[in-house]
Amino acid sequence: MESFAHYPFFVFVLTFVFLSIATMAGACLHRRYPTVTADHKDDLGIILAATLTLLALIIGFSFAMATNRYDERKRFEEAEASATRTEILRAELLQPAEAAKVRKLLGEYLDQRILFYDIKDISRRVQIAQRTNQLEADLWAPIREAAAAQPTPVVALVVAGMNDVFKAQGDAQAADWNRIPIAAWLLMAAIALCCTVLLGYRARTSMRLALVLPLVVAVSFFLIADIDTPRHGLIHVGPENLESVTKSLGRPQ
Repeated sequence: MESFAHYPFFVFVLTFVFLSIATMAGACLHRRYPTVTADHKDDLGIILAATLTLLALIIGFSFAMATNRYDERKRFEEAEASATRTEILRAELLQPAEAAKVRKLLGEYLDQRILFYDIKDISRRVQIAQRTNQLEADLWAPIREAAAAQPTPVVALVVAGMNDVFKAQGDAQAADWNRIPIAAWLLMAAIALCCTVLLGYRARTSMRLALVLPLVVAVSFFLIADIDTPRHGLIHVGPENLESVTKSLGRPQ
């Protein structure tokens, strides 16, 4: 099940609206409960500076988390393509009939793995996962039969290669599920709300200037969500390496 953080544009709009309302709420509090002394203003300035610093640190930490996950997804896509390419070559070590069957199934398997990176619809992704699991079972059957009939080091190499293909797929799926926790998003949102309320309370000029912070924070949240989300957004990992393997098989894109 996907959460709101999986849709970057929704994160941007929601963040900007709520933080703008918080800024205006802070300005309303200032009009109703104005600071009386300069000491109060100094204390609020210290609190605002500390809160903004904490927000910047958490945004930076979350951005680093999202970037690491993006790099991880890229590495696993490359590893999956490499493992599949290697197994296609190793399949030639089998008997001709078994080799042809394995190569054909690997071609269909590649098609499903490419769709895994491209399709955004949740129901379609469930169907892709089911089809992928079925293809893995179909791929393992001839490999198992060959290993039982000829338990040689050459066949063992083919078996190890198929295990690498399945492991690479599992790693890619785990990386796809690995997102920034909702608790981290809520923590960032809470600190951002505090910052904007304090900023609105201290605003001495036009409220338009006070809305700069909500805009900047909303853009930052959008960028983090975009990098952290595999599909919904502007930045995502594509199946370029898997597509290159498909081309090597002579299959149409």
